Amino acid sequence: MPAQPTLRGKRALVIGGLSTSLIKFRWPLIVGLADHGYQVYGCAAEPDDDVKSRFKELGGDYFSVPLARAGLNPIKDLQTYWRIRALASSIQPDLVIAYTVKPIVYGLMAARHAGVKQTYALITGLGYAFTDASFSLRRQIVGQLARRLYRASLRKTDHIYFQNPDDQQAFFSLKIMDPDASTSVVNGSGVDLSEFGVAASRSESEFLMIARLVADKGVREYVSAARIIKAKYPEAKFLLAGPLDPNPSAISPQELSVWQENGLIKYLGALNDVRPAIAQASVYVLPSYREGTPRTVLEAMAMGRSIITTDAPGCRETVVPGYNGLLVPPRDSEQLANAMEQAILNPERFAQYGHNSRSLAEEKYDAQKVTSQMLAPILSRTAEF
Repeated sequence: MPAQPTLRGKRALVIGGLSTSLIKFRWPLIVGLADHGYQVYGCAAEPDDDVKSRFKELGGDYFSVPLARAGLNPIKDLQTYWRIRALASSIQPDLVIAYTVKPIVYGLMAARHAGVKQTYALITGLGYAFTDASFSLRRQIVGQLARRLYRASLRKTDHIYFQNPDDQQAFFSLKIMDPDASTSVVNGSGVDLSEFGVAASRSESEFLMIARLVADKGVREYVSAARIIKAKYPEAKFLLAGPLDPNPSAISPQELSVWQENGLIKYLGALNDVRPAIAQASVYVLPSYREGTPRTVLEAMAMGRSIITTDAPGCRETVVPGYNGLLVPPRDSEQLANAMEQAILNPERFAQYGHNSRSLAEEKYDAQKVTSQMLAPILSRTAEF
């Protein structure tokens, strides 16, 4: 735990599930808070010296707490609550921002019980617990529990950010939030346009999907569509990148091996830097069932790649059909394959889609613009104290 400072400046605590996500997804917001005079602290599940150094460079610090991203273990979750409460009591932040399920549920409750006056939640997607809960008893149970926990945590939250209007409407419809709750929709996590520069166009038919290897990301649909396309266009290539995952709907290593052995995909593993893979591909594909706003799509757009994704919450916002890509129904491998075939048969049109993707990223998804959207409710409330 940190020693309490003797001089009292403004302090903020940002809580996430993974330490790396604080740098990859939240760093522009963290820097923005620092620029407005906040001493910013980070908190996530694992010790991370690199992340700790980054926070210290800004004048803050980073701390790890036990936090299991997946699974329901009341003892471990209670430990998470108490550790975050102790951390918040020690730091005494003026505000806490949390994102992803458990940091929001346990982190914001712990912060309020530690006396934190301002709390903010960023809903980055509804995920496993909200995706087609009727498909299994487990999902129904997990979904009901998640809604109850969200409701308890968000009841007194000062402001709730969503990354798409569908998720915002779902929370109101399910009465997870009060009708008069303060909310806004921001354009995802944004993308650093200087870091993700435009890559040269590719004439080859090479498709890329980057995601955690779970069913809800549409991984099986991607592979099924690859099988359809390769039967007609054997020269087409399909790249798949992303980590294996403990999620109950995860793709098994054995299933992944079979796909590779059958020549359907080339698996690139979990990538620390996705830019070479995006540059190698001609079209970026994400057949997800639901997202907040998919960061990988934004990165591909920034690098000038055409997009094929689903007409699903969070995904549909990233594509203007016929301008920077195509939308297909979720869970439909045949329609996905049809869109891929259009890319193979019309390379010039899809190259133009890629150019338009960059323009859309500059207009809508610039990380600096998204940071301004995030800071606005915080700065307006800070002025009231």
